[in-house]
Amino acid sequence: MIGFKSSQPMTIPQVNLSLKRFLLIEHCPEEWKPLDLYLFRDEAVVFYVGQSQLAFARVWDHLLSGFKGHSIVGRFVWSNWPVSMKFSIELLSSRSEQFASLGNDLNAAERSLIQQYTPCFNVSLNSQPTPLPSAYLPPNARLRCGHLNKLIHQAERAVRAEDNQAWIKEIS
Repeated sequence: MIGFKSSQPMTIPQVNLSLKRFLLIEHCPEEWKPLDLYLFRDEAVVFYVGQSQLAFARVWDHLLSGFKGHSIVGRFVWSNWPVSMKFSIELLSSRSEQFASLGNDLNAAERSLIQQYTPCFNVSLNSQPTPLPSAYLPPNARLRCGHLNKLIHQAERAVRAEDNQAWIKEIS
C-alpha cells in the first residue's frame, strides 16, 4: 500500500557486546546501519561516547587509529590489552524512543549521553570527566599488543573458550 504509515513505532535495535565479540564482526550487519551513537565502556565506567552516521564503522576507525595514536580511546583499548577484551561496545540510535524527548536529534542525543555518563575521554560537552580507574593504564602507556590479526586471533580464542564454558554449564 503506497503511503501507508504505521501507528506502531519503528523498532530500532540497540547493540551491546564485548569488544572481543565486536572484533570478530568484519562487516556491519544491515540491522545495525541505523545506529549512529556509540559508547566504549566497562561494567562501571563509560570511557567514551561518540556519534557517526554509521557507528559500527566509527568504532572500527577508533580501534584502527589507536595503533598510530590518532584516537585516544583506540590507544587506550590497545594499551590495556588483553583486559580490554572485556570492555563493552554499545551502539544506539538517536532515532529511538530513548531520545524522543530530544526530538531525536543526533547532537542532542550525544550531548545527553555525555552529560549522563561523564566519560573519561570526552572533553567537549563534559565539564567533569570521570577519572580513569586506577586499574587501567593511561592511553599514553606502551601498547600491550602487536598486530591487529594477532588480536583478532586472541579474541577468537577467548570467545570460543567463553562459548565452551557456557555450553558445558548448559549440558550439566
